Amino acid sequence: MITDTMGRPLKDLRISVTDRCNFRCTYCMPAEIFGESYKFLPKNEILSFEEIARLSRIFVEFGVNKLRITGGEPLLRTDLHKLIAMLTGMPGLEDLTLTTNAYLLPQQAQQLKDAGLQRVTISLDTLDDEVFKEMNGRGISIDRVLQGIDAAAAVGLDPIKINAVVQKGVNDHTVVDLARYFKNSGHIVRFIEYMDVGNRNGWKWDQVVPAAEIVQRIDAEMPLEPVDSNYPGEVANRYRYRDGQGEIGVISSVSQPFCANCTRSRLSTDGKLYTCLFASTGVSLRDEMRAGASDDDLRNLITRIWTRRTDRYSEERTELASLQNVPAKVEMYQIGG
Repeated sequence: MITDTMGRPLKDLRISVTDRCNFRCTYCMPAEIFGESYKFLPKNEILSFEEIARLSRIFVEFGVNKLRITGGEPLLRTDLHKLIAMLTGMPGLEDLTLTTNAYLLPQQAQQLKDAGLQRVTISLDTLDDEVFKEMNGRGISIDRVLQGIDAAAAVGLDPIKINAVVQKGVNDHTVVDLARYFKNSGHIVRFIEYMDVGNRNGWKWDQVVPAAEIVQRIDAEMPLEPVDSNYPGEVANRYRYRDGQGEIGVISSVSQPFCANCTRSRLSTDGKLYTCLFASTGVSLRDEMRAGASDDDLRNLITRIWTRRTDRYSEERTELASLQNVPAKVEMYQIGG
């Protein structure tokens, strides 16, 4: 195990397998910027499955026990189940999961499960169909996502988590309905404060609905009580319904930053290692591999990167009176949120 300058271990690796997405969510890839003419990475710049598997094995040796496959939309990556099969069963790996918008999940759920995928997290910001069509930027109905959720449940990719980004004046009025819909379903809805990821989503402080307010709104109609974390460094604060019919989570990275316990690293589509969701720069592991680096060379490089880590952006954000001088950040679709 290696730790950074704040004593935080490296326990979680998020792997972006593509920078492409079939949605254009306003808080991630707004359509007015990521239009038909936008140039995504060419195939030769993207990590191969073999390169991802090699790096994953090294990260697991360092104590990483959770791998999450992300994008963009990871299900757009051809033959993704083959990568899952390559990652399954690594000694020390406890959790292999995937985050998806679920649009393509009905066609792939069984194949992914058979390859060894354990569970999925699905993005669904609202149950209001018109609001959802506006937020996903493509006019896609919630029915496609709900079909994906059902497909995942049918093959046993559970527990299923439903991620909902809450933006004031956009979908915050639908929070309680979303919680009610999945109550007693066995699925866990996690409400995420709207964050200033990347540089292009027009984020403003006054668009954030604090996690405490989200909990209060739901609790007023369906009483809640707090629950202990599942493990150290869990980003969501857990609450269960007092009637025993399930739980929700809230992720409060704006109002109550959790940088001090962050154990996550991120591997971008083109093989750069980022030590924070809000990082400005990453270090290319791909270039080192393709230049002939040995596993020991890669271990030494990863060790240098992590042991020098000082990231605490979300804590620093709360200390700033203005965000005018914040350096440019990596875009979320490149490192999977």
